[in-house]
Amino acid sequence: MDFVPWLLFLLLAFFSNPSVASPSSSMSRYIIQVEEPIEPLTERSLKRWHESFLPPAVEASGVDRRLLHSYSDVFSGFTAMLTEEELQAMGKKKGFVRAFPDRVLRVMTTHTPDFLGLKVGSKGLWKDSKLGRGVVIGVLDTGVTPGHPSYDDEGVPPPPSTWKGSCNLETGCNNKLIGARSMIVDGDERSPIDEVGHGTHTSATAAGNFVRNVSYFGFAKGTAAGMAPRAHLAIYQVCTAQGCNEGDILAGLDAAVKDGVDILSLSLGGGSMPLDEDVVAIGSFAAVRKGIFVSCAGGNDGPDYFTLSNEAPWILTVAASSVDRSFRASVKLPSGKVIPGESLDQPSNFPKSSLPLYYSTESPSCDIDPPDDSHRGSVWVCEVRRGDLGRVVAFAKSHGARALISISSKIEGATISIRKMNFPGVVLTIQEGSHLISYLNSTSEPSALIVFNGTVLGVSPAPVVAFFSSRGPSQATPGILKPDISGPGLNIFAAYIHSRDTPDQYYIISGTSMATPHLSGVAALLKAAHPTWSPAAIRSAIITTADANVSNELLELAPYFVKGAGHINPNKATNPGLIYNITDDDYVSYICDKFGKDGARNIARRVVDCSKRVAEEELNYPSILLAPKGGAVAKVTRTVTNVGPAKSSYTVSVSISKTAVLTTVTPKTLTFNELNEQKSFTVSAKWGVGGPPTSGNQFVEGKLTWTSDDNKYVVTSPFVVSALECCNASSSLSSSFQIYA
Repeated sequence: MDFVPWLLFLLLAFFSNPSVASPSSSMSRYIIQVEEPIEPLTERSLKRWHESFLPPAVEASGVDRRLLHSYSDVFSGFTAMLTEEELQAMGKKKGFVRAFPDRVLRVMTTHTPDFLGLKVGSKGLWKDSKLGRGVVIGVLDTGVTPGHPSYDDEGVPPPPSTWKGSCNLETGCNNKLIGARSMIVDGDERSPIDEVGHGTHTSATAAGNFVRNVSYFGFAKGTAAGMAPRAHLAIYQVCTAQGCNEGDILAGLDAAVKDGVDILSLSLGGGSMPLDEDVVAIGSFAAVRKGIFVSCAGGNDGPDYFTLSNEAPWILTVAASSVDRSFRASVKLPSGKVIPGESLDQPSNFPKSSLPLYYSTESPSCDIDPPDDSHRGSVWVCEVRRGDLGRVVAFAKSHGARALISISSKIEGATISIRKMNFPGVVLTIQEGSHLISYLNSTSEPSALIVFNGTVLGVSPAPVVAFFSSRGPSQATPGILKPDISGPGLNIFAAYIHSRDTPDQYYIISGTSMATPHLSGVAALLKAAHPTWSPAAIRSAIITTADANVSNELLELAPYFVKGAGHINPNKATNPGLIYNITDDDYVSYICDKFGKDGARNIARRVVDCSKRVAEEELNYPSILLAPKGGAVAKVTRTVTNVGPAKSSYTVSVSISKTAVLTTVTPKTLTFNELNEQKSFTVSAKWGVGGPPTSGNQFVEGKLTWTSDDNKYVVTSPFVVSALECCNASSSLSSSFQIYA
């Protein structure tokens, strides 16, 4: 979901109606899981087997209208239109495992490469990866805008020989846009052309080619480029303006795996679900087992805690943060005081002199008609509730306002998620707006000068996690620290569909949807630089090299449950020194422990050996979360793999409050003699003086760092000690954290 209020998908509830009505109101969409075939079947025979589960009466309405998707690679089963009675009858058939209502999920740049340290000709990840050359990024979203300059294939080589996908565009594809398919089944064959803009924006952010001299109404001028400009793009349309059906998403995942993508980028989500009931998590697990890296949006339901989506440990869960760019507009008071804000509506012919201000203490949110016409021609000052800006602009314009100064709500803190109002104005944070309110209350004839400064770079502080970015702890995986990482997601400039509002085919949007493709593109660069690295190795490199100095919307140091490990640092990630790898068997052992043998079979799609089980906190994750009980010691083991110099030595340090938590790491030194050599260590923690906290903040944060003897490599794991019963998601969480880092 993104902050473009006129898009219909913003109106969808986070937990959507679990069924989608068919042309016959008695039918709904269901995802049916069936037993894995004993022997591999051809595509045609697999479809016939799935059709055999449908009721005999289905012939009258047409098999093709009832059997919507047939899956093979990421899920054993199909999606079909069924009545409740038909579903009950199907449940009695041999081979039937279970059924899911087909939920509707939501869809959750010129400067960001520079902000992340990616520059042409300089040392670093762009050079090491050859700009992502040869990597295929699959984007599951609202489609694509063929012919957009961001999809030009200048300098992009032909797709790799492993690519097996197809292009369903009348205009055809090229070496940049190598595949485009619609997975949406609605009675007619659909074109994957993007009618919303979201998919064009996210795919161009991940891997758009260099486009010079672009801007959005004169803002953000420069050269647009995605994170991996020479990577290939494969587009799978699974969403419309009304949302994304899980069955279509699963079809997109299934097709992408068959086609041979290397990276999957999903800027969509639908709230926390148990992993064994989350078809996106199940489909992603099959992709990861085939070596495909999966990056997903964490959600836009912050600043509340326990609001994450896409929490599976095999998925990179992404939070959204700001960049150091402002579309600066300021309010200058008669005293000379300048109050900074932002605006995408900066007319060149706006008066360069002070104008009268209108502010109603009876109606600070501007929802009551003024008592007379004296306010006409004034600049209105309105305290705007979240999501109410469109109404306020229309209300002010209808009453003759000259311009609008909008003061954001308290919940948004330092975040300004801007949009074009088509009306002169400035958006202020509530902190800056309080200075203006104080001035308004001090005089009977207030006035001010609005100063438009255009695009300003180098703004501080940055990065700052956006208020809307969803936060942990994870409900689905409480023993694993989520989100994983934060990336640029506030006021991001990228390609868009052509419309009256976007004549330049570019647009500025905010959301974890925008942060996700930044990480997908970085993962593509890492894959190009290190072709043999597993998805877990790439995730580890991203997490352990992140920049932890990130603020939240209150401009306080953000907790890990807000920022993940910190902000992505691509150039450091390419050479992390040590990685925390996770094998397929490790994941299966984890799933066995969490869901038992039957649950493991449902996720892994095969009979599994559950003799070995791994507790959630014991999974070899690059972050560490411990929950000691009372005076007992909590202990976990981690294993690191040497991907730096063959002969190297690392020493551990732990930064955490020694009065709150007593920690021990054994051994304290790790010595390597070979590349890819593995070493294990144990981390234990117990509560210090006074025991575990019983109220208020029940998490203590720190970090565990392995530093090479030459100080070239610093491998940092977020380290959290919890007083909850293994992080019970039903427990309350204080909005304030105590940070020890």
